[in-house]
Amino acid sequence: MKQSNIINRNFFRLLRAGAFEEIEDVEPMSTFKWKRLIQIADVQDVLPFIAQGFHRYENDQNLTVSPTLQQELKLLSSMRVPDVSTSTNTIEQMEPQFSNFFLKRKQKKLLQKELNSEEYSQETVQMLHIIIYNINQTLTKGISLNGIIEMGRYLRTKGNRVDFVKLEQWLHSLGVMRLASLQGSILIDIFHFDLSEIPFMGKEEKGAANLTQRSLTHTASDTAENWHFRMRTNGMVENNSRVLRRNLRRSVRYFRYNPFETTSNFLANFAKSLSEIEE
Repeated sequence: MKQSNIINRNFFRLLRAGAFEEIEDVEPMSTFKWKRLIQIADVQDVLPFIAQGFHRYENDQNLTVSPTLQQELKLLSSMRVPDVSTSTNTIEQMEPQFSNFFLKRKQKKLLQKELNSEEYSQETVQMLHIIIYNINQTLTKGISLNGIIEMGRYLRTKGNRVDFVKLEQWLHSLGVMRLASLQGSILIDIFHFDLSEIPFMGKEEKGAANLTQRSLTHTASDTAENWHFRMRTNGMVENNSRVLRRNLRRSVRYFRYNPFETTSNFLANFAKSLSEIEE
């Protein structure tokens, strides 16, 4: 994070304050930059945590903003951070699955076996769901700070009930240990977790902070121009080459973490884009 700009630095400070009650000194910024920070939070789906962060810093002189922005912050302050159980249930209801057929089948067998086990662990299954959800988000859109925060909150509130030996076996069996360790590394590098708080982690991924910064920079562009294919008035299909190249670069970036799932995810999203052509 050595090269992060002032907006990103304050963004992560507010995020750590709102999500994990970690208070650090913020740096003074212009109204334009504070508004840009809020826009980034909206795109990253972490506004409730940023709003809570602003609330914790409300008496900080470096957070002096214009009257107009003060009104926006008052509206933000009404947002409440969701309960961990509610967030986890939402992710479970999505039934996150792998894109790769073989991984998906292995995941289904693994969970079915666990469901029939006398030592069934709901918290361990929920932890796996969070990890798979984050893998899907990362490969499809870039690193999801919302999902990473949910992982951190879950570890700190329910981690004592997770069977980490079993979870680690599952991650190895599914071949996604590096992708899971990448998520843990983000918790360490960005949110200042200790390695001891993430027992399932394999080797720490040194590029986690840079990948997070990159996702933060590019997510807004992805969202502003998220169409891949659309039908022109003459009936021809138009391809958005910039979005396609960006998604291809993202897949190449994460290819080394799991070649099979990364490739399958790219092809699945490509096919989905073709099936959703705007007419």
